[in-house]
Amino acid sequence: MQFELEETTQRVEEQVAELSRLRRDDRRGWTRQVFSDPYRESRAWVAARMRDAGLEVHRDAAGNLVGRLAGSRPSAPALMTGSHTDTVDGGGRFDGVVGVLAAVEVARSIRASGTPLSRDLLVVDFLGEEPNDFGLSCLGSRSMAGETTAADLGRRDGAGRTLAAAYEDFGLDPSAVLQPSRLDPGPLHAFVELHIEQGPALEQGGEQIGVVTSVCGIERFVAHFAGREDHAGTRPVADRQDALVAAAEAVLAVRREGCGAPGHGVATATHADNLSPSPNVVPSAVDLRGELRSIDRSWLSGARRRLGDTVLAAARGYGVDVEFDWTTDNPVVDAHPRAHDVVAATADRLGYSWRPIPSGATHDAVHMAALAPMAMIFVPSRDGRSHCPEEWTDPLEIGRGVHVLGETLRALDTAPL
Repeated sequence: MQFELEETTQRVEEQVAELSRLRRDDRRGWTRQVFSDPYRESRAWVAARMRDAGLEVHRDAAGNLVGRLAGSRPSAPALMTGSHTDTVDGGGRFDGVVGVLAAVEVARSIRASGTPLSRDLLVVDFLGEEPNDFGLSCLGSRSMAGETTAADLGRRDGAGRTLAAAYEDFGLDPSAVLQPSRLDPGPLHAFVELHIEQGPALEQGGEQIGVVTSVCGIERFVAHFAGREDHAGTRPVADRQDALVAAAEAVLAVRREGCGAPGHGVATATHADNLSPSPNVVPSAVDLRGELRSIDRSWLSGARRRLGDTVLAAARGYGVDVEFDWTTDNPVVDAHPRAHDVVAATADRLGYSWRPIPSGATHDAVHMAALAPMAMIFVPSRDGRSHCPEEWTDPLEIGRGVHVLGETLRALDTAPL
């Protein structure tokens, strides 16, 4: 199909600007979290853009917006592309949004070309990809893949509201989220997600396109430190069982583990809560939260064991007990090798520089890989910034990503996988 880079770039740039107006005015950056009023407004806006592009639009039982562009062989397994339009608190304008608007633009271009795909093309704005107050990310894609459980619906936020109640308040039947027959998009030939890199590798290397090799696995923990309460003015420092000091040692241990990781491994302490916050009491109960990420499965398991042993030994040195609660947010997921090769060959054919690259962030693609061969396309992020108001990707970089996405889907339409 004929691709107009300048025209596409301008149209997507304008749409990013339009969508960015739908945000919370009382928060910094571009805040549009799942289930919020701005998010509800944004879904209506996205649905309208899908219809403008000629897609038949519906919302599935899990709240995913799905636009369908009919192919010449509707019985053939469909192609799917898309991302998400929710943000983190204080986030940026591009994370997820670029993948949704690019998918809509590709569908518009295919329809305008007069040369349809043989397969149906499904364009999806997945519900709630970002972490939320219920501690469960990728709500829509997780449900579409049949990975949401009844226990997940019972998760509670800080106010005690369940995830099931949040679904109901958003106009969704929580029981339907657990029913694959209400969510199944039908057989899929492939899933491709375009996303900003959210890191510095492409910009530093001067490449225009990243072809994702793997999406990192994520291991999250809550470490519960139990010391002893004492008067902060009278108990000698050397005679204290200070849970906060033990937690501080653990923060440094997490950093050391991350610094010693192989390429693409990271470790982060994210939050500490002193559960006995009186200013004149030695802290006796502290919860420390953190995570490990890597595409190296053996490092993830080894780091989890090493970190537990190191933190426990240090805490005991202060007379403090510690227990870890670990959860796996998602395992390492590899891109489908042949789908990956199609993306790379497409970038080559179009004359764009590219490199293979792992993803240190998780994406809806992780869960869609359970349903279809999966590939991801990255475009550069300025200074590698993301999840902050300074997040930026140049419009021309987005336009190139749209070009590669569209031609990749054309190629996958006929490619055996």
